[in-house]
Parts: sequence; C-alpha cells; structure tokens
Amino acid sequence: MPDSACPETHISLLRESDPPPVRIHGGRDAFSPLLLVSDHAGQVIPSALGDLGVPSAERARHIGWDIGIDGVGRRLADLTGALLIEQVYSRLVIDCNRAPGHPTAIVSASDGTPVPANVDISPEQAAARTRAIFEPYHARIGEELDRREDAGLETFLVALHSFTPEMDGLKRPWQCGILHNHDPRFGRVVLHLLREEGLTAGDNEPYELTDTSDYTIPVHGERRKVPHMEIEIRQDLIAGEAGQVEWAERLARLLPEAVRRYRAQFGRHPDREAQS
Repeated sequence: MPDSACPETHISLLRESDPPPVRIHGGRDAFSPLLLVSDHAGQVIPSALGDLGVPSAERARHIGWDIGIDGVGRRLADLTGALLIEQVYSRLVIDCNRAPGHPTAIVSASDGTPVPANVDISPEQAAARTRAIFEPYHARIGEELDRREDAGLETFLVALHSFTPEMDGLKRPWQCGILHNHDPRFGRVVLHLLREEGLTAGDNEPYELTDTSDYTIPVHGERRKVPHMEIEIRQDLIAGEAGQVEWAERLARLLPEAVRRYRAQFGRHPDREAQS
C-alpha cells in the first residue's frame, strides 16, 4: 500500500532508489527502419506504493506485465540493430497503452485479482502516476520519432506485446496476432509472412485495436502516419529463454522482409492520404 511518508500527490512519485520509467536497448544501426516499443515490458512497482496490496505471485502473472516480451524485444533489437524503447513499471501501476483517464488505465482488479492500492484512487494520485511513468515513456517515443523525421529516416513502428493462452475459461488458439486499425497495410504484410511460416496468426486477434482500446499505435503510428503494427505473441511460447530466442530470430528474419514487401507494394514514401 502507499507509504504515507511519500504520498502520490508529492511532486514526484518516484524516489531516487526507483529506476527511471524508460529503458533503452539496442540502436546499433542508426539507419534501421524499425523502431521497437514495449508498453508492458516491466514489473517494477514504485517504492512509495509498496506492493500495491498484490502478492508477488499475482504480480508475476499476465496481469502485471507482458510475460516474455522483454527477452524477445531485447534479442530482436540486438539482431536487427533497431532501437527498443521499454516501459519499466508494471501495468498494475498504470497501463501505458491506455489514455490517461481510460477506465482500464489504473485498474482496481484484473482477471479476478484485486489491486487494493488502486481502489478509490484520487484524481491527484492518478495524475502523479501519469506524470512520473506514462508521460516520460511516451515523450521518449515522440522524441525518437521526431529525431528520425528530422533526419529523413523512414520508420516502421512495431509495438511488442504478449497475451495469456487462456482468458475467461477460453483457450486461445493463436500463436500470435497482428493488430491494426485505420491503416492495416504493414500489419497485413507481416501477417501474411507469419502465415507463410505455417503459424496460426490472428488478424486483430486476440484483441482488436481501436481508437480507444490502445494508445501507442493510435498516437505514435496513426497520427504521425508512419507504417505501424502491433504484434501479440502467446505467452506460453516465450515464457522461457528458448522461446524468446526462437521468436526474436523469427521476427528478425521476417520484419526486414515485411519492410521490403511493403516498399515494393506501396513505395518508400507511401501516400499518406490513403491512411486518413
């Protein structure tokens, strides 16, 4: 539960002992067309919030983070030379793929598990989490996109996620899913490549990406009109190191091919009017 000696309404929620909310990995190839982002890579809880009233075993479940995506993302960044921007804090503190104020941005319960520290959270406390964690993460993504645009670099934005194999008693058959919304072009290129590999890849499964269900792709991909997509990988396939290596190597092979196919079909500088 929150530490009364350091309330959330303090000018900064994070203490000196807490890690910064953004972790950067990779970036060896400054000209890579890929920009990787990971909204739910971390499990950290700010020390001022204790354990949120949630047992460690529960926080380690899919409700606390996207299991396995940290290992996939970092290996993928190493293999491709692309830059990876990771969010460090648990989605139970604040979900950085939801707009501030969204009903699921700060949950009082998730998949049957109560989150006592989030019950009756005040607007000021919610704003403190937004300032400390959400805003720096998305500012860093925006800064990188600005830098790339100023340098005349083409960008393919890839949001990395993972999903639980079962939800509400239903087993999910997809090994992975590609999510898209107003501009499905790059996502569908990647989807076809995954299916060519013989994978059971969902098209907007197990989730549908919409204007309000997500934040990262609508804001950083759609508004800027850069090619983009969100990939979801089933967590049982990447919970261990071997699976993480397998998927990182697969994506390191398929994503550059997807970029080539996209360019061949739509051109290096796509018609931005087609995305509106």
